[in-house]
Amino acid sequence: MTELGDSRNITAKGRAAVSNAVGRFEPYARVAVDDGWDAPDVGVLRTQVAEEVPRSVISRNTSPDVPFDRSVNPYRGCEHGCIYCFARPGHAWLGMSPGQDFESRLIARPTAPKVLEAELRKKGYRADVLAIGTYTDPYQPIEKTYGIMREILEVLRDFHHPVSIVTKGSLIERDIDILRDLAADNLVRVGVSVTTLDPKISRLMEPRVPSPKRRLQVIERLAQAGIPVTVSASPLIPALTDHELEAILTSAADAGATAATSIMLRLPSEVAPLFEEWVNIHFPDRAKRILGRIRELHGGALYEAKFGTRMTGQGIWAQQMKQRLTIARTRLGLDGLRVPLRRDLFKVPPRKGDQLCLF
Repeated sequence: MTELGDSRNITAKGRAAVSNAVGRFEPYARVAVDDGWDAPDVGVLRTQVAEEVPRSVISRNTSPDVPFDRSVNPYRGCEHGCIYCFARPGHAWLGMSPGQDFESRLIARPTAPKVLEAELRKKGYRADVLAIGTYTDPYQPIEKTYGIMREILEVLRDFHHPVSIVTKGSLIERDIDILRDLAADNLVRVGVSVTTLDPKISRLMEPRVPSPKRRLQVIERLAQAGIPVTVSASPLIPALTDHELEAILTSAADAGATAATSIMLRLPSEVAPLFEEWVNIHFPDRAKRILGRIRELHGGALYEAKFGTRMTGQGIWAQQMKQRLTIARTRLGLDGLRVPLRRDLFKVPPRKGDQLCLF
């Protein structure tokens, strides 16, 4: 098993990152030197889970290019291990590596549902769409053990609070009963991310995510239950998955999706070297082309954190992708007017033992 800050390139089964360099805030790094005596680390990198007791769980943002102002994260780190995940740099704030630590050293927040309820009960709270899954996936494998996301949904249902969910996990099917109740009052929208239809590419870049076929089944089952589903063809990776845009949207429309979005690959902070390392190992024949196209999108760099273009890129190729998305959505009926989720139904439910009003 790799140690914290170990910079060796070690391909671990079921993991996308092949290194574990320390985060940008650490003063020291541990560098391994092969002296010929020790056998290289091989095999399985086990998942470790620590627990956190948060004082608050609603995170606020004022980003002008993000369509929500509040979110909740049941977990830190993500066992799905997507190599392109823009949340990886967050592990550096915890003193861990955005590399293999991010996908194997996780933090669960079991008391998050109770803390959320307390925040929703605060005098003066005004309901708006709460986004879940925009940072790390709430339906990653450890959710099966902890069930934090289901408890959060129960709280939101009790308060009639609008929620938007993004996931790649098939475990969301477990919560169809709650989601159906929310959907009946137009309080929920689910986005399912489908990055590629190629199972081999998917396994390499998102090793613990359900297969593309399985994610399309998730869309179908949610749609059949009356839950509105948006397919997110995100992130699109230049010269690797961008040619699949229309095929992904077509498959999702056939499965019952009613809307579609797409975001360009983002490589902030430590994600850029991790992705560059990964693409050179797994796709050496096209790595130069992939990385070159990414740089075209961001003014010569692998990433530019500029509002308005950070999720789309800029230049001719970015414009072409935007046009392709618009045309495909129109052709497939995935660009229909979205009815805004309701905010007016929000109501603080009485606690057990509270005196109820007679009128």
